[in-house]
Amino acid sequence: MTRRRAQQPGTVLIVTIWVVLVLAGLALVFARSMRVAAAVSANHLASLQAECIADGALQYIIAKIVDAKENEGTDTDDGDAYEAQQVGKGYFWVLQSNLESDREFTFGLTDEAAKINLNSASLEMLQKLPGMTAELAASIIDWRDEDTDVTTGGAESEYYLLRSEGYQCKNLPLETVDEILLIKGASEELLYGEDTNLNGYLDDHENDGDESEPADNHNGRLDAGFYDYVTVYSTEKNVDADGNTRINITDASAASELQSLLEGKFKQERAIEIMQRSGISSNASFENILDFYYRSQMTAEEFAQIADRLTTSSETTLSGLVNVNTAPKEVLLCLPGLEESDAESLVSYRQANRNSLDSIAWVTGVLTQEKAVGIGSYITVRSCQYSADIVCLSGNGRAYKRYRAVLDTQGTTPRVMYGRSLTHFGWPLQPEIVAALRKGQPLDSVVLSMH
Repeated sequence: MTRRRAQQPGTVLIVTIWVVLVLAGLALVFARSMRVAAAVSANHLASLQAECIADGALQYIIAKIVDAKENEGTDTDDGDAYEAQQVGKGYFWVLQSNLESDREFTFGLTDEAAKINLNSASLEMLQKLPGMTAELAASIIDWRDEDTDVTTGGAESEYYLLRSEGYQCKNLPLETVDEILLIKGASEELLYGEDTNLNGYLDDHENDGDESEPADNHNGRLDAGFYDYVTVYSTEKNVDADGNTRINITDASAASELQSLLEGKFKQERAIEIMQRSGISSNASFENILDFYYRSQMTAEEFAQIADRLTTSSETTLSGLVNVNTAPKEVLLCLPGLEESDAESLVSYRQANRNSLDSIAWVTGVLTQEKAVGIGSYITVRSCQYSADIVCLSGNGRAYKRYRAVLDTQGTTPRVMYGRSLTHFGWPLQPEIVAALRKGQPLDSVVLSMH
């Protein structure tokens, strides 16, 4: 009995130590679980915040567009208005591909009318796109047209049904640009080039050869595909700036309406002279309104006053017209008959005469008559659809979201006609921005230092 009592205190001590160790272990595990749960909750909260910022950014963009429509002179292409805009504690950017420099970010809305429309461009126009192949151009024609005739180099259902997961040739217009990847001859390399995250910037992983995806030539230049030069969204109503139905100068019954328009702008004698020279009273046909301009022998100043009131189409909606005021040189070169010197001249003129671009009449002062008439059926000075690449970051830098939205501005309130998440492409801007917010540093100084 005495020996058992002597051993009891030692046993109790050992048991106590083990109990303390177990409790300590449980406490550590519980504490770790709590830390993980707290981190998960914080990340989830940051993700929700980024989502809310995206909603706010979209409303901000819509308000900007409405303001530009209601207040003449207000511009939608002010890059500063779309860079590092604060919403609550977070920020958003509207990223724009910089077609002039792959080492500098630009911000703002992207004009969809400044691109070639895949659903309306001719075979020849498609073939002129940077990096386009003859096979893919022909296959796009077959994909979108209603017939089952195979364009040379193209494909109809017979080709697509033989694929591992066969499907029919659509024979309808493309609904998104990325749909092109379903078409014979298409590839991500052709469409996106090295710019696989679609930010228009030469990132390190896009300039390291074979070290990481994507495969690139390590030449210090972003060799992008033709993604930034094409669209499926560009349309406009066949009305003038005030919403009035245009006068179809190919319709002989509209001659009296045209004469009334001319008499309202010029003297009666001059109106009669223009009518006689144009030949519209004798059922003359015109290729487009620039053809009418040359044949009527109007001055450029006279024609500019009435150009927006005229049309040669009976369609209520015009699809795929290229905005000659905003299209880059690469898109202008796709227009029929234009050479590089013509495209450069158009770009130079519009940069020097920003306040004289109200109608397509201005191209007649830059191009020869043959070339101006040749592109007259394909151009406009109006843009009705804009895309926005919205990048959102939570205030603590824990979460980001990225969305692409296409907005149609033709109604009273702009509407979103297409939306897609681009978050899976990764953070598209400078990593220093995220690092600064995670450290609690003010973002203004970081952004300013990058300009």
